[in-house]
Amino acid sequence: MNEMPRRIVPPTAEPMEPQARTRPRPSGAFGVLDIGTTKIVCIIGRMEADFSIRVLGFGWQKGRGVRAGGISDIEEAERAIRAAVGQAEDMAGTRLHAVTVNLSCGQPESRLFNVQLPVDGRAVTEHDIRRVLHEARARAVCDQREIIHALPLTFTADDMQGVTDPRGLHCETLTARLHVVDALSTALRTLGAAIARCDLDIAELVSAPMAAGLATLVEDERQLGATVLDMGGGTTGMAVFADGQLLHTSQLPVGGVHVTNDIARILSTPVAHAERLKTLYGSAQASPDDEREMLPVPLVGEEEHQIAKVPRSMVVNIIRPRLEETFEMVKERLAGSGLGRIAGTRVVLTGGASQLSGAREMAARILGRTVRSGKPMALRDLPDSACGPAFATAVGLLAWTAGEGRSVVDLNPDLERPGGWVRRIVNFLRERV
Repeated sequence: MNEMPRRIVPPTAEPMEPQARTRPRPSGAFGVLDIGTTKIVCIIGRMEADFSIRVLGFGWQKGRGVRAGGISDIEEAERAIRAAVGQAEDMAGTRLHAVTVNLSCGQPESRLFNVQLPVDGRAVTEHDIRRVLHEARARAVCDQREIIHALPLTFTADDMQGVTDPRGLHCETLTARLHVVDALSTALRTLGAAIARCDLDIAELVSAPMAAGLATLVEDERQLGATVLDMGGGTTGMAVFADGQLLHTSQLPVGGVHVTNDIARILSTPVAHAERLKTLYGSAQASPDDEREMLPVPLVGEEEHQIAKVPRSMVVNIIRPRLEETFEMVKERLAGSGLGRIAGTRVVLTGGASQLSGAREMAARILGRTVRSGKPMALRDLPDSACGPAFATAVGLLAWTAGEGRSVVDLNPDLERPGGWVRRIVNFLRERV
């Protein structure tokens, strides 16, 4: 009987020192910025000793200069961003130099990649993981687009599957499955220019629907599979989670603003009053009293006393087709992603537009899944006015910056690459702005 050999360290292996397996945690105050079509939100937070997040400052402004998640008027956007950030800074008693910003612009796209790396029997090192991430980025590069996320989902060391952190494992071949999210370069440059005009740097860009998922999903939903629909003003973001990871994101060019515009156009009423009708009386479900309940509708261009009366059923019949269209588009995107089964049978609706009465029931009928409304996680000292679904993305950005949802192999290789998008935006602004 052969004796079991004692510990053998190959000459090429690095010393077997303990490696940090904890996610990065920020020190001091940090800020996030949610730039949306209807509102711009800035939150400043701090990580407490018990790893909870305390909100130090909060600022909110009506969205200006933003359309469909992208900057459409840089001067208007600058004013709104400055005002929101200024409110948060005054409340927190601090000044921000960089912020984590939501990614809603630039037609973001989501792709999965498998990358293999020969290791030749030695222990996997951090350098190997960086090589895998760089190879995935190289494969994912497209003209006129920049990579925002390259998220490691899982690793395989030879025949050992489902490895979260392969560092220290010996194998012949390391295989990584990565989720890459990219966006149009020009839209990112415009966003970077708007932030720079406010004397701020972009610390990170984070997929908006992913942030909404971090704020609203419970751990079991992330593990078993769930789809988050972040129904904002100008867009509807979709994020599929399973096995604790983000597997897919998508963005639809429809949101609450489109419902408001439909009401304003069909009833010939000012947009501000159409928004009021939607908020107070809007629904995706008909009720027996809709025909009898008459609503006052001021007409565009008429004197203030010229007010028409329309039945509530008319408003409902305007809202319903737009929401049906939105959920049909979601159903099509889910089918096209090939993740229908992995995504589970759970859908979580969040975002301001998700608060329309009857939206949850309609989503359940069209998508054929269990649907619930999602409110963001509770944060210490967050104002009550910011605890609703409309602020899920902002809360999720704060959670991401605090380390939530990150892989233990979060090496952030982009910031080290000479050609990384952050550096290219900075250089572009120095040369042009």
